[in-house]
Amino acid sequence: MDFALPETALAVQEGVRAIGARYDHAYWSRLEEEHRFPWEAWRDLAAGGWLGLTVPEEYGGGGQGLLELAVACETLAASGGTGGIFLYILTPGFGATTLARHGTEAQRAQILPGVASGDTQFCMALTEPDAGSDALRIRTRAVRDGADFLITGQKIWISGLENADWMVAITRTVPAAEATPRTSGFTLFLVDVKEAVAAGTLRYTPIPKMGSNVVTSSQVFLDAVRVPAENVIGEVDRGFSVLWDVLNPERVLAAAGGVGTADAALDVAVRYAKERTVFGRPIGSNQAIQFPLAQIKAKAELARLMTYKAAWLFDQGLPCQTETTIAKLTGAQVGWEAANQAFQTFGGMAYSKEYPVERLFRDSRIAKNIPVAEELVLAHIGTQVLGLPRSY
Repeated sequence: MDFALPETALAVQEGVRAIGARYDHAYWSRLEEEHRFPWEAWRDLAAGGWLGLTVPEEYGGGGQGLLELAVACETLAASGGTGGIFLYILTPGFGATTLARHGTEAQRAQILPGVASGDTQFCMALTEPDAGSDALRIRTRAVRDGADFLITGQKIWISGLENADWMVAITRTVPAAEATPRTSGFTLFLVDVKEAVAAGTLRYTPIPKMGSNVVTSSQVFLDAVRVPAENVIGEVDRGFSVLWDVLNPERVLAAAGGVGTADAALDVAVRYAKERTVFGRPIGSNQAIQFPLAQIKAKAELARLMTYKAAWLFDQGLPCQTETTIAKLTGAQVGWEAANQAFQTFGGMAYSKEYPVERLFRDSRIAKNIPVAEELVLAHIGTQVLGLPRSY
């Protein structure tokens, strides 16, 4: 059993860390205030090849796996770019990783070179107003119309749509009430976002939100969006297994982002605890400050190991749903705990936007709810791992 990161992952870590050093906390806080996408960081990451890591080499990418992508996401977050986690989840995760596994040759040739160069962006549309955690109940329909499909429905909390060229849209080609088993009748499509917006069949409304405003999250309306049959990802009616190859990387990358957030929060908290003097000594010498930070450091290392294990299992083509779920749970928890403890370490100054703590606090909190709620994660562990009776 080898716990050392492979050379490929170490190279990613070094490369992304060098780029992250150019974009400090002040940069990310300024963009958060302006509700502006981090184009400068995006272009530098693309130029270094750090966005196309999972794009096969024949399409201009790195030909690497989810482990390397998770390391990149973690490293960017640790540099202070906690909102930048979405840069890795949306396009390299939903786009490159999905197409590398399940795209047709034509789909990969058309789209992946643009992903590798940073010219193409993705979003993914699964969640609906009445179907969040219960994804089996989605109602967005795709109906055959000659050589095409027409997609009609409503999605919510779809992040990154404003810059997306392509959407991975999860639909029902068989209504939930008619599907046997319930996991049948799912079909995933590549939707040309700009084409659908121009045609007036796709509309979206940004949702005002508490944090992570470097990308928007929107309510989306699809009104007979025309999609050619060649844009199906995988097979018609048999997309549920493909969907898991979208969701498992999302959970791993969210976990990596949580671990990186914990690193970022610990860094600012430890530096402040060394510098801030009260009653004639640094506050970091007080066990009330020191011990919680030390506890979080231990939890961060445990969550990091679980994240790497889940990514490795995915790359090996092995079952990994439980591991990605546990990684997401622990990564989100330690990211939030670290930001919360950093807030406490700074005392009243944490409330000031002079410091990045308030942004870390806001960015980290949502991770306990997305991409899957903590309670549902625990229910999965209870029923699927421990064998306890279902509660839902």
